[in-house]
Amino acid sequence: MSKRMTLKTLATLGAVAMGTLLMAAGAHAQQKIKWAHVYETSEPYHTESVWAAEEIKKRSNGKFDIQVFPASTLGKETDINQGLTLGTVDMIISGPSFAARTYPRFGIAYYPFIFRDGDHLIAYSKSPVFQEMVKEFREKTGIQVTAYTYYGARHTTAQKAFTNCAGMKGIKIRVPDVPAYRATPEACGANPTPIAFAEVYLALQNGTVEAQENPLTTIEAKKFYEVQKAIMMTGHIVDGLTTQIAPQLWNKLSDAEKKIFSDVTQEAAVRATAKIKTREAELVDEFKKKGLQIVQVDRKSFQDAVLKNKPLTGMGFTQSDFDKIQAAK
Repeated sequence: MSKRMTLKTLATLGAVAMGTLLMAAGAHAQQKIKWAHVYETSEPYHTESVWAAEEIKKRSNGKFDIQVFPASTLGKETDINQGLTLGTVDMIISGPSFAARTYPRFGIAYYPFIFRDGDHLIAYSKSPVFQEMVKEFREKTGIQVTAYTYYGARHTTAQKAFTNCAGMKGIKIRVPDVPAYRATPEACGANPTPIAFAEVYLALQNGTVEAQENPLTTIEAKKFYEVQKAIMMTGHIVDGLTTQIAPQLWNKLSDAEKKIFSDVTQEAAVRATAKIKTREAELVDEFKKKGLQIVQVDRKSFQDAVLKNKPLTGMGFTQSDFDKIQAAK
């Protein structure tokens, strides 16, 4: 009896131990995460996302295995934004203009000439007014914004040079399908045409549109300089990208894990921002060497047209938010 009892006890203890091991293994099972964006593999938004993915894996002791999907491989920007809600992607880097379709207050960051420069945009991303927006956006959608990266000042490329707002009249120009992006060309009488980001090069090449607007670094990465003759330094929007985490991921993270994701994505944003600023400073001369015409424009003519034809409140934004953003330092 004693021997049988001993064997039975050992068997029971063994089963308990095995169950404990299996539970521990399950608790530490690697979680696969999809991180999507529309940018090229050469761009800092991608290279720093890959760095962040590895860093999160390291700091979480291998718990999170993040695969970064670049260059619209998981869909256009609209698709990946919807994917956060549908559960088809877990993280994205995207302009908050797309999030503004659900939460319009974000869209004020795209009101033309609202930011003085990249430093002002980053100051806004750390300001109380932006943190208030992030909280309201999360409460409405469940999506958490963890970081803001400087994307660059948007300039206009075209087949023909122009020097002021009037010179843009009648031009068929590709812009993202967002009211604030359309504001400047519409104010100047151009014909803004939404085309998916991945299709812009071909549209310029075959003449579907004559012009487009993007930061110098994107003009380089997407090789738009090959199918355009002039770059007008309009600087009409100082643009940024947000790192966003889907509710199905964010809500399951512990406080310590949320800190890891926030810290690492913010560090990646700082790294990417520095690279973009450096590259912007170099590109004007490089484009000149490639034979492009670099045109300094009368920026006030664009600003005046926007204020007259696309006033802030007419686009659904508030003077209060505008004033708070202007005060950000």
